[in-house]
Amino acid sequence: MAEMRTMVFPKASDMLRVDDDHADRTGCPWHDVKSMLRQVGLRPTRQRMALGWILFGKGDRHLTAEMLYEEATRAKVPVSLATIYNTLHQFTEVGLLRQVAVDGSKAYFDTNASAHHHFYVEGEDAVLDIPGEDVIVGKTPTPPEGYEIARVDVVVRLRKKS
Repeated sequence: MAEMRTMVFPKASDMLRVDDDHADRTGCPWHDVKSMLRQVGLRPTRQRMALGWILFGKGDRHLTAEMLYEEATRAKVPVSLATIYNTLHQFTEVGLLRQVAVDGSKAYFDTNASAHHHFYVEGEDAVLDIPGEDVIVGKTPTPPEGYEIARVDVVVRLRKKS
């Protein structure tokens, strides 16, 4: 199976900014994951802690459930693929992750839950971040009565020039 690569291009101003949402982080990934889970109302079970440590301990990145399962297996975390899917969806529901659909059958989970868009590199299965201000979405349609737009996701598909 080809190894997935994620490249993130932060702006210099973002690298210097202190993020108030993460001001309570201690630098200890295990403690920070426990705190993060409690802040969103999730009980820090052993499996959530282990998967959270794997997910968030390497910075912003994009993973499929299968990729996280492989990493958990290599880290000797005893967890089923079903538990991986359940945990990813729980983390997404509480805002710790964003789900990025790139194909009808493939979804990535983004550890950067801020507003931004994505490039998807066809043939390489790589997802790259696009800063939110680099994409301007024009007029959005009016949602049906009783609904509101939750968010707009833009996925720009790339392929190598021939």
